[in-house]
Amino acid sequence: MPTFAESLPPSSLTLAVTVGLASASAGYFFGSRATALRLPEPSQSSQNDSDLSPAAPPLASVPAPVPVPAPAPVESDDSDDEAADGDLSAVSAGFMAPCKLVLVVRTDLGMSSGKIAAQCSHATLACYKALVNKNPKLVKHWERTGQAKIALKCNSEDQLLELEAIAKSLNLCARSIQDAGRTEVAAGSTTVLGIGPAPVELINQVTGKLRLL
Repeated sequence: MPTFAESLPPSSLTLAVTVGLASASAGYFFGSRATALRLPEPSQSSQNDSDLSPAAPPLASVPAPVPVPAPAPVESDDSDDEAADGDLSAVSAGFMAPCKLVLVVRTDLGMSSGKIAAQCSHATLACYKALVNKNPKLVKHWERTGQAKIALKCNSEDQLLELEAIAKSLNLCARSIQDAGRTEVAAGSTTVLGIGPAPVELINQVTGKLRLL
């Protein structure tokens, strides 16, 4: 017995196949379309927008304050020296009269040779700076006559301060040095007294009895 397909004429068979294929294609198309409408995918533009969104800037760190150390004390001449000076311009020297600068060193402090040299340098510079402003003529005379510098010794701070007072009473330039206390002696210790430059005869009235260092 022939099948249903074999009983159809050729034109009817072709039409039936065509209608079947068209129905299947339409069903697949509308089914895929309905699924796409129910489950939308994220758009490419929204993904790009999220990728391009700027990141939050990092918080700036605030540096911790740096402590400033207190300035260290320095060797200097007595701050009251200039106020207590006599008339430094009153001292003069005769033609080719010898002049000298005396440096009185305290031996009771037990300073080393290098420390003594440094303190004497401070005293020499302090006397020179003071006198070159008040009596430049006397300073030039001392320079022309050899710039003599004599180192003497005393045994205590009291003796040093007494010599300073006598020198100033004679209108001599006198400068005492206080140490900063960074190495060998206590801070504020009076180490050296500079007297002069001035005529030898005048300075000997103050330091004539002292011995050489």
